[in-house]
Amino acid sequence: MRVENSFIPVEGVGETTERRLWERGITHWDEFDPDAVGPTTAERIQSFIDRAYDRLEEGDSSFFAREFPSAEQWRLFETFRDGALFFDIETTGLDADRNEVTTVSAHLDGRTETLVQGRDLSDDTLRELFADADLLVTFNGKRFDVPFLETNFDVSLSRMPHLDLLYPCRRLDLTGGLKTIEQEIGIGRDRPDISGKEAVELWYQYERGDESALETLVSYNREDVRNLEPLAERVNERLERSLLPETTTI
Repeated sequence: MRVENSFIPVEGVGETTERRLWERGITHWDEFDPDAVGPTTAERIQSFIDRAYDRLEEGDSSFFAREFPSAEQWRLFETFRDGALFFDIETTGLDADRNEVTTVSAHLDGRTETLVQGRDLSDDTLRELFADADLLVTFNGKRFDVPFLETNFDVSLSRMPHLDLLYPCRRLDLTGGLKTIEQEIGIGRDRPDISGKEAVELWYQYERGDESALETLVSYNREDVRNLEPLAERVNERLERSLLPETTTI
């Protein structure tokens, strides 16, 4: 589902009205018929469509992140997936004020990059890493990764468009951690799972001189990131199927 299939950002349009439009075959902004709703709602919808097309042409993902309800941010993915940056961090603990970031991996446009503490992880490299992102995609990143990075580095990420897959997964009754959800929906991994505690120990082994421990940690971090993309795709597909009337296609 793309943003152009959605009417729910419009004031006065809820799930019921949007579904009624879809049932009448109005599944895209281009198909909107003012006679399908009352005059006030029709005026609001048309005004939104006019503004939204301008913003879409400019690639303004921030506009849509502001306009769409928080529970519907998943609808931005298909529209802005070419500029979606999937990222994940590893740390020495859970407290951003007392612990450190050890690695940051990001996947954008088919390429995965990892920054490592003490090597190339800095304010400047982080800002450069996120500079071209239209949409951040994480799992539990709103509560953990973003505030952790903002606490430890001079970066501002909390106002960027952000799809945290934890929440749409819960909407689909997919609970537990990232690895548990991956297994439930059939996303495989190339290497055995590593717990958060083991990831911390790998970092300390590296600090004691074990380069292979860092290689394992980085590989684990990068696999987390790369698996976010197929997870986002499957979540989008499942939510679309759950919302659309049975006879409706987009």
